[in-house]
Amino acid sequence: MMNVVGKKIVVLGLGESGMEVAKLLKKFGADVLIRDNGSSAKHQARAEAMRQEGIAVEIGSEVKNTANFDFGVLSPGIDPSVPLVQTLTQARLPLMGELEMAFRFCECPIVAITGTNGKTTTTELVAALLTAGEKRTMASGNIGKAFSAAVAKSAELDVMVLEVSSFQLECTVDFRPRVSVHLNLTPDHLDRYATMEEYRAAKWEIYKNQTPDDFAIVNVDVELPKNFRAQKITFSAFGKPADYQLIDGMLTARGEPVVALDKTNLVGPHNAENLLAALAVADLYNVPRQAAIEAMCSYVPQPHRCEKVGVVNGVTYLNDSKATNIDALEKALLAMRAPVVLIAGGKDKGLDFSGLRPLLREKVREIVLLGQMKDKFYDWWHSAVPCHKVETLNDAVDAAQRLARSGDVVLFSPGCSSYDMFSSYVERGDLFRSAVQAKLSTPNK
Repeated sequence: MMNVVGKKIVVLGLGESGMEVAKLLKKFGADVLIRDNGSSAKHQARAEAMRQEGIAVEIGSEVKNTANFDFGVLSPGIDPSVPLVQTLTQARLPLMGELEMAFRFCECPIVAITGTNGKTTTTELVAALLTAGEKRTMASGNIGKAFSAAVAKSAELDVMVLEVSSFQLECTVDFRPRVSVHLNLTPDHLDRYATMEEYRAAKWEIYKNQTPDDFAIVNVDVELPKNFRAQKITFSAFGKPADYQLIDGMLTARGEPVVALDKTNLVGPHNAENLLAALAVADLYNVPRQAAIEAMCSYVPQPHRCEKVGVVNGVTYLNDSKATNIDALEKALLAMRAPVVLIAGGKDKGLDFSGLRPLLREKVREIVLLGQMKDKFYDWWHSAVPCHKVETLNDAVDAAQRLARSGDVVLFSPGCSSYDMFSSYVERGDLFRSAVQAKLSTPNK
């Protein structure tokens, strides 16, 4: 474990990760200060809670322009380019991420899962399969508990399963998973990264400290860095040769049929890849095959991931609010078998969706647009599919109901993050579900 006794440490960010890493550092004897530029009622309440635990906090106008610390810890939600961080980097203060800091207190091996899409589903699958194999495990990181909170239990575990984002990987120094999983890489977060190369480089940090004794489970379509050293295991659900494949609807492991995809609660080739990656981890940990199959078949994904929320007048409504980028929207559409009325739109992250026109023309009859991106989407898509602009999510559900025919699917798959109109994709999806459920009680309106 890292010795932080008496060290002066500044933590940037008053979200869950920032608060938990501050508590972890204080527990091990550090002198901790949290800084956050926010000053909302939520920030004030969190600041007071931290002060009650003996941790100093500066928020809003209280934040000082000082850098007399031994090092700083950066929460994943804080962009390194903002003044809060630049004050410290210009003073040449060493900075590391919350993931890196928590790793230094973790007492068990790690399976770390990254990718543009599918991370949460795969992390939950891996934890479920390992548990089915009687491995002591828990999932944390970008899912559930912050890693800094979870490490308190790490001495009791056989393996920690971590969901890790590119933001968490940016400040990697020594972080080393025993097994890394890289699901996919498609355009996203280009409001934070200047280029796809920068985004890819952040994801590549997951391999940085792996050795030939470690394992990397990778999608065959994922490009690998030149300094890659781990033992590679590949997977694919799109017909490319790999160690783990989807062949004629069957999940296979090194040529051996394991279970049919339609026996699980997951739909589409993108979810087949999540299952294959999880199965590969389970095999590394010697989970009995029947136990793994039962865990895969009993797993139910979290809400907001092509979640069926109701059928109104013969129209099925799916909540895919978690779709916050091009690839997620594309994969949701590819999984559809019935004609689609699509509801899309949200925050502009600098992505170009014009390339979806052929798929939209094939899968979608009507599109309802809302949010910051609605005008761009209209300009890109209206020549391929009729588009309708609305102001609110309730308006969107109303419009979709008018446009849909019996046998259609109304797919709420925004393709964008939620922060133009909502606090999170969860709030957005919950509101969509509520709007649909209201129609269940008055189906003919």
